[in-house]
Amino acid sequence: MKVTLLGPQRRPTLDTVAASLYPEGPIATITAGWQEREPDDAELGKLLGSRDVNLRLYRRWLDVQERDPEFALGERRLAAVLEELQNMYLLRLDHALQAVYAIQRRSGGQRLRASVLAEAIGAVRELDAAHLRRVSAVRGEFYQRLPPHDRAVIAEHRADVAGLLRDAAAVVIAGGHVGVLADTLHLFNVAASLRTAVIAWSAGAMALAGQIVLFHDRSAHGPGHPEIYGRGLSVFSNVVPLPHARARLLLDDAPRMAVFARRFAPARCVLLENGTRIDTGGDGRCPPGPRVLGEDGHVITLEAA
Repeated sequence: MKVTLLGPQRRPTLDTVAASLYPEGPIATITAGWQEREPDDAELGKLLGSRDVNLRLYRRWLDVQERDPEFALGERRLAAVLEELQNMYLLRLDHALQAVYAIQRRSGGQRLRASVLAEAIGAVRELDAAHLRRVSAVRGEFYQRLPPHDRAVIAEHRADVAGLLRDAAAVVIAGGHVGVLADTLHLFNVAASLRTAVIAWSAGAMALAGQIVLFHDRSAHGPGHPEIYGRGLSVFSNVVPLPHARARLLLDDAPRMAVFARRFAPARCVLLENGTRIDTGGDGRCPPGPRVLGEDGHVITLEAA
């Protein structure tokens, strides 16, 4: 499946990209990450030449909440468990990364320090992997207990969404709240019905990855640690999308960025800035050309393998 990743759309490039790639046919749009503002898509529709058909995934989720109270209660309980899991993970992650940064700053023999640093980063990678497995297991248990395909309301919406996607020339996924976006994409089984190409940006790009990585070095509370949130749709491989990278990351802090890049290798940490356009191939792999975090912590241009 071909996926086009764009930079932030405050200065839109979507119109020219969509018109050049998919000049005809309806375009399915997903704005669930906007939550209550999901229907406020007039500007998006204008950029797409009024060919847009909003899948209204957030409205569908609200309908499930109203018409299937048993499933809604289960979702609330699931959210509480996942929040507790995330809090415990962040507690352990803080200690593990503080150790990594302390070893980086330590003076002494370069060879020994490099070896110990690699082990410390490896411990963070193991922690990330264990957390992702736990999150996936908890979600899996929930879906086994309350299979969405067996719930009449959800099955109805899934069939409707699948029909709209079947008729679409392309799919456009906007940004917003990445957790809400990813949850609705999973609930309505969007990945199973994707047959056409996808254009995405910001949280939309993050939700398409194999794993969703949250990050923010410039928050009001000070630099935060990049953290694993959960699984995305995995429609492209070995890419960690970093929307608004320059605004959200301390890109001039090479040691910190080196840890970021090494932590998620072999996936490439790809900067999605204003004007960025990345056209992945049919295999979902990132082509040469994008700016990425190098393992030395500097921003480099990805070259052909």
